[in-house]
Amino acid sequence: METRVLGGSGIEVGPIGLGCMGMSHGYDVGTADEAESIAVIHRALEIGVTLLDTADVYGPYTNEELVGRALAGRRDRAVVATKCGLVHDPSFRYERNGSPDHVRAACDDSLRRLGVDHIDLYQLHRVDPSTPLEETWSAFAGLVAAGKVRAIGLSEVRVEQLEACHAIHPVASVQSELSLWTRDWAEDVLPWCTAHGVAFLPYSPLGRGFLTGALGTREFGPDDFRAGLPRFAPEAMAENQAIVDAVAVVAARHDATAAQVALAWLLAQGPGVVPIPGTKRLARLEENAAAARLTLSADDLAELDALPAPSGGRY
Repeated sequence: METRVLGGSGIEVGPIGLGCMGMSHGYDVGTADEAESIAVIHRALEIGVTLLDTADVYGPYTNEELVGRALAGRRDRAVVATKCGLVHDPSFRYERNGSPDHVRAACDDSLRRLGVDHIDLYQLHRVDPSTPLEETWSAFAGLVAAGKVRAIGLSEVRVEQLEACHAIHPVASVQSELSLWTRDWAEDVLPWCTAHGVAFLPYSPLGRGFLTGALGTREFGPDDFRAGLPRFAPEAMAENQAIVDAVAVVAARHDATAAQVALAWLLAQGPGVVPIPGTKRLARLEENAAAARLTLSADDLAELDALPAPSGGRY
């Protein structure tokens, strides 16, 4: 399978990664099955989906522990990415902590939960406005120097923040939401990443499941993060169905699924783009991985680029 590189780190990964959050946090938590989730991770590594993305705040902590159990005997086949900088709140409202002391302690805790001696990609989950970003990033750089981390990245940052960090220590990756219905980062951050050889890891590349067309008009329970998001209000979902319908037209041309088209569109945005769709189901994993073999035509891409903006904000 084709591989892509995480910035200047030289770390190679499959073109599609695996977001592990939903295995224990955020979406339909009551439907998660640990044995199946671990089977998904094992199968991912078998088929070249090597980038496994988690974070300490997912659970909190339980998602890293699950990934750690799945890695037993398979560590050398995985590229392990985790994050710190958000502190859990049960209402899905999070505090931010980018203090150097927190960064160092959080890294040690993640190493322990994951059961590994180093983290391949350690990421700042969100910038803490109460701590100078240069101080936070210097602490991340210190983890590389200490051999605890191979490469470092950031999430949901602007170009000026990337410039400041890159001057201190190379940024390997940026992880932000990017999809057919969330394109804000494509205007300036993605071009910056391309110009500087930095990987871009789109999270929620399937619009938190909406772009697959499988959600229909469903309502979300209190244990599902989407229940509080504007785009998943019933009225907004009804309006946004037009986006799903348009993606389905392109998919039909290729005998593909809407999810595969959404991922193939992202892969076409540049050689450093590595989407990390999340799933806890084997069938969905196989479907998502197959998107790497789908090549969209120039006409397909133009049609998808012309999709309307979604109804409702991200948060």
